[in-house]
This record gives sequence, structure tokens and C-alpha cells, in this order.
Amino acid sequence: MSGGASCTAAPPAALSPTLERVSFDKIPGWRQDSVLSAFHAFARSAERVEIKPYRSGALGIALSAFAPAHRAARAMPDADERAARAFFENHFIPCRIRAEDGGPGFVTGYYEPEVEASRIRTERFCVPLYKRPDDLVDVDEDNRPPGLDPYFAFARKTDAGLVAYHDRGAIDRGALAGQGLELVWLDNRVDAYFIHVQGAARLRLDDGSAMRVTYAAKSGHPFTGAGRVLIDRGELAPETVTMQSIRAWFSENPGRIDEILWQNRSFIFFRESDAGAPELGPVAAAKVQLAAGRSIAVDRLLHTFGTPFFIDAPELDAVDGQPFRRLMIAQDTGSAITGPARADLFIGSGAAAGEIAGVIRHKADFYALVPRGLLGG
Repeated sequence: MSGGASCTAAPPAALSPTLERVSFDKIPGWRQDSVLSAFHAFARSAERVEIKPYRSGALGIALSAFAPAHRAARAMPDADERAARAFFENHFIPCRIRAEDGGPGFVTGYYEPEVEASRIRTERFCVPLYKRPDDLVDVDEDNRPPGLDPYFAFARKTDAGLVAYHDRGAIDRGALAGQGLELVWLDNRVDAYFIHVQGAARLRLDDGSAMRVTYAAKSGHPFTGAGRVLIDRGELAPETVTMQSIRAWFSENPGRIDEILWQNRSFIFFRESDAGAPELGPVAAAKVQLAAGRSIAVDRLLHTFGTPFFIDAPELDAVDGQPFRRLMIAQDTGSAITGPARADLFIGSGAAAGEIAGVIRHKADFYALVPRGLLGG
């Protein structure tokens, strides 16, 4: 999921003009936030880059510039709150991120669903999550066939060459049947769809054991959210669309589930993942377990994984009853997360986290914490 990084730090001139330098004292809520849990999340990424570096984002915050902070974080296993705050203030300079339209940024929420499942198909458990097919291949500019949309990062290998992969409707109608690709079976198509949207899940298996699954690949087709389809068809008003209202609509219209879901041609494939630390979320795109309330998904083409962001969303109070003003760490991505001032907040695992994540659609100001070396100290 991640690529290599440059061996030399980018000069200050390489930084995007989207970034506007400010002081920590100009960030609303910086002094009030408890940043120790964000430090622990950052330290997990600092450990990970020793195994495989992250790719630097196009905004110019080069991964190599994080090296002093990564070394310091790895040397602070017993940091307390005071040490954590000093760490961020000593190693970084905050920069406000201007949204592309000049207005505020935008945050949504996501979570790790927890549902019942079975490793074998039964009368009850008959909705599959699929493993990555053998004929699904990664596509880049070196092997992209003429005519394949540049958006596609995956394709299907055939005797005649690479073609667009089966979409959601084709797969649901049996395009992958008989290949033994079923990783696990669920009892609810809507639950399966939302696991596709979230990209991971905790599963309570019918034999009493537990399992975690996470993203392995996708069909390559663009994502179209069910909420957008329901708005376009006049079924839901834009201001009412949440995960909960979408679920309620499906419950009231079971005969139209395929009609709506098949408009989203994107399809996700999964793999079983290590259970990991139970208090943390799934392993995501940055190859570390997510931290509830401290990890975010960002546009990985623009941003570098492991970058700290302070997010000021004063109208968002669903997380803990207070205006959301927190230091977060970029550790995931998603096809719907595009633009410099856009993020998906990881809320946690289970139904309670889902209730919160499903209603988050709020304006927010973003402050990237940029390594001091990129700004001349």
C-alpha cells in the first residue's frame, strides 16, 4: 500500500502554497487537548517506517524530513503528557491548510463494524466477503492497456489482455462463483455493504472464535455512495443522510437493495488480519493499527502517512460531547477522501462507534504539523 521515499529532504520551496505557517498558540484548543494518545499513534508509524517507508505526498511534506521526529519517538517509550506535548512542539511547526475552494475543510467519520459471521456457508450465513481473486492485477502506467480509464488501479487479466474488472452487480450475480474465494459468510447484505465502505471488520464467528478482516484490494471502479444514490433519486434529503438513515431506508425497502447498491460499481476484497491489540482498531493503509479518536484517513496522493494534523471542528460534538479539537495522525486513506483539507475520523470499533461515525459530516479547519527542517527550523 505504501511506496518508497526520497532520501533527501525537500527544500522549503517544494512545500505547497496550500500550507500557511502559524504558531501553536493560534490553533484553537491546542493547549486543551491531551496529546499523549496521539503521540502513541505517531510512534507506531515511526516504528513502521523502519520496515517500509511511506510514500511522500504531493504537498511536499517529505517523509525523509520526519527522520529526527521518528528517531525521537522511538526513543520515548515511557513518554507522559508533558513530554508528548514538548515532542510535537519541538519537532514540528503548524501550518494551516487552505481548502481548494478557499472555505473550511470537511470531516466525516468511519469505524470498524463488529458483526456475526461463519467460516462456512449455512442457511443463515449466506452473504460472502471475498478474498482477492487471482485474475485481479495492479495497474499502473507501465502496464495500463490503451482505453482503460486512468482512474483504474486494478484490472482483470484475460487471455486477450487486461480489461476492467467485474463490478459489484456482476459479482453479486455470480461472476466469482465456484472459485473458492469466499473468505467468510455474513447473514446480512447491508452489513456486508457497510463493511465494504469501512474497509475492515471484527467478526464474531459462530464457533465462538473471533476474526478480523481488512482491505486487500478492490475492483477498481469508482466508488458511489448509497447516500448519494438515494439523494439523486429523491428518496432522502441531503441534510438527512447518515449511515443510520441509509440503513433505515434499506430496512423499509428490502426489495430495492440491489437497485441502489449496484449503482456503486466499486467492490472490495478482504484478507484475514492479525487480531492485534484489542484496544486498537484494524491495521489500515499505513500498516499500523488505528487509534480510536486519533487516527484519520487522508488523501494519500497529497499527504504523507504519519503526518500529525490538528483538526478544529467546533460544531462536531458527537464524539465526546465537546467541540472536536484534537491532534490526529494520518494513518489511512479512502477513495472518497480527496483534497488537502478532507479527512475521515476513525471513531473506534463496534456499534456504539458506528452510531457516532455515521452522523459526522462537519466543516473543519486543518493544521498540518510540518517537520521543522522543511521550514528552516
